[in-house]
Amino acid sequence: MIVIMGAAGATGGATLHSLAALGVPTRALSRDPGRLAATLATALDRPARDRLAPARPEIRPADAADAQSLRAAFHGARQLFLTMANGPHQVRYELNAIEAAVDCGVEHIVKVSAPAAEPDSPVAVSRGHHLVEERLRSSGIPTTVLRPYAFMQKLLLLAPGIAAAGVVHSAMGTARCNYVDVRDIGDAAAAVLTRPELSGGTYPLTGGRAYSHPELTALLGELLGRPIHCVDLGPSELHAHLTTRAGMPDWLATHVVEIQQLARVRRETPDDTLHRLTGRAPRTLEAFLTENLHRFR
Repeated sequence: MIVIMGAAGATGGATLHSLAALGVPTRALSRDPGRLAATLATALDRPARDRLAPARPEIRPADAADAQSLRAAFHGARQLFLTMANGPHQVRYELNAIEAAVDCGVEHIVKVSAPAAEPDSPVAVSRGHHLVEERLRSSGIPTTVLRPYAFMQKLLLLAPGIAAAGVVHSAMGTARCNYVDVRDIGDAAAAVLTRPELSGGTYPLTGGRAYSHPELTALLGELLGRPIHCVDLGPSELHAHLTTRAGMPDWLATHVVEIQQLARVRRETPDDTLHRLTGRAPRTLEAFLTENLHRFR
């Protein structure tokens, strides 16, 4: 049995669907199991529901802040897929999950981390991932680490501004960003969870091409048939824009600015790891934007 933490999130949900497509038994955890069940039912179309019926996940209640509920949810599980939403409590929640996994005899953990998970990373969330990775190394449980770059799905957060004003605000200048589709992350996770020869590694996950924000807006403009402009701001200006105009909480706006500043000093280049894990090329940014173009109109 594979336990999926963060099953209601982007990477957890994608991994759940990838494993279901392979017919692999899974146990999805949520503080609100009824809501998760409804979300999963809606996410699968009728033919997919019929095809995946034998592998539909077992849904269990669990709260990452409650060690007892985690131990109950992990009972009898052999593997754990660990991904929690970025936020002020992420490190504590993931450490709680590791302790419960140790107590329950989990044999393999796949953790979704970050590219710059280093003790001196300029990105606070990445420093948190480093702390969790350190605990995993000392836990004695064999661990596989996935390090995806920026999710294509996060670009949908830009859609309202683009639809209303045709503008993207950035503090990256001409630095390029690796974008990867979360569905590809799910497929990569499913590969390392079902193929023992892949376990134990640390895998960076990118799309096939890195894009600057000017290149991104040019592509969007071409697909939409109208000009889209990139407005380059300083870090503090972007932070103010994200908190006041976009309504982001302070920690998240800080995270976005830190990531963009890191891209300016650490060049991001595509990697072929995802192709090696899944046996196919990653989804392209153009295909993703085309699929979701109605959101940007």
